[in-house]
Amino acid sequence: MLKGFRDFLMRGNVVDLAVAVVIGVAFSGVVDAFIEAVVDPLIVSLAPQQKLDQAFVVGPFKIGLLLSAVLAFVTKAAVVYFFIVRPFRNMAARLAPAPAPAAPPADVQLLTEIRDLLKHRQ
Repeated sequence: MLKGFRDFLMRGNVVDLAVAVVIGVAFSGVVDAFIEAVVDPLIVSLAPQQKLDQAFVVGPFKIGLLLSAVLAFVTKAAVVYFFIVRPFRNMAARLAPAPAPAAPPADVQLLTEIRDLLKHRQ
């Protein structure tokens, strides 16, 4: 029973996932600070002298709060995609070994052999 649990923990996927969660949480703080420092002031500039959650209020609904959450999500997704996913995908593509050339189909090999035999025959 303990061996199975140990094997589960030692699989690469579990460790990679744990590292990704820790890095994601740490990186989330950076993105949240960016949103607070840059994005929120831009939104508030549309309705000066108010806090973001009070900037766009329609009846009992705080549209500004929802707008802030949506912008935070889109900003986080964009930062992750453009600054993490794409660069690492490009780096992995450069570091990956070139694929071995595929062997020609059997009919092409046969035709090549026939051609070579005819050349030697002459």
